[in-house]
Amino acid sequence: MVMRRRMGRPGLLGTMARTAVVAGTATAVSGRMQRAAADRDADQQTAADARQQQLVDQAAAQAPAATPPAPAAVDRVGRLTQLAELKAQGVLTEAEFAAEKARILSG
Repeated sequence: MVMRRRMGRPGLLGTMARTAVVAGTATAVSGRMQRAAADRDADQQTAADARQQQLVDQAAAQAPAATPPAPAAVDRVGRLTQLAELKAQGVLTEAEFAAEKARILSG
């Protein structure tokens, strides 16, 4: 008995093999597209983060430096209060009080 090869439509094994090749190719292409999209998204996020950091740095450079509260003013008031107390206690004379007060206010 001689088996003759059938011409025309493929047999069951041929159809299964062709289906497997098509499915494998589709899976490979789909995976590659997903990886490419993920890489592109990561690159865009990195670029956006860099732009955001650059804007923050520029804003920090352009913002005027915050001046600390003037401790000298508070210190002057405290020193003048101490002077007034010393004058009230009789430790300082009127001339000494006036001279010291002028020195504190001018400095």
